[in-house]
Amino acid sequence: MDTLSFKTVSVNKATAQKEWVVVDAEGQVLGRMCTKVAKLLRGKYKPSFTPNVDCGDNVIIINADKVQMTGNKWDNRSYVHYTGFPGGQRICTPRDMMNKGADRLIRKVVKGMLPKNRLGDRLITNLFIFAGAEHNMQAQQPKQIDINTLK
Repeated sequence: MDTLSFKTVSVNKATAQKEWVVVDAEGQVLGRMCTKVAKLLRGKYKPSFTPNVDCGDNVIIINADKVQMTGNKWDNRSYVHYTGFPGGQRICTPRDMMNKGADRLIRKVVKGMLPKNRLGDRLITNLFIFAGAEHNMQAQQPKQIDINTLK
């Protein structure tokens, strides 16, 4: 019997197989798309997933300005942050964030789905968001994936 086949393989930074993938956000519902993107960033779709290592893919999101939200969430949902000064609580809606930049809203939603530690801070740097259909990451030769086929 081959005993080597029964060992658990843990991925480290040197042995992680990271890929570049492109996700088209046009017509996608924001929350459902971002959960799948967070899983891609984390590496949960890979058989060699290790929870404490950055083993996920680098994700490029195009057409970020064409993302959708169901119901009245564009105006009724609110995001709260605090500046650190007295009276510095700020509230904004998803529509306000989208007007400031399409990448702000998606980055905030995906960051909320990642671990709240140093690993989460490293994982969010693997996310690249572009408002239009063009991106400047052609040198990495990313592959286009259909986000709807992932579970």
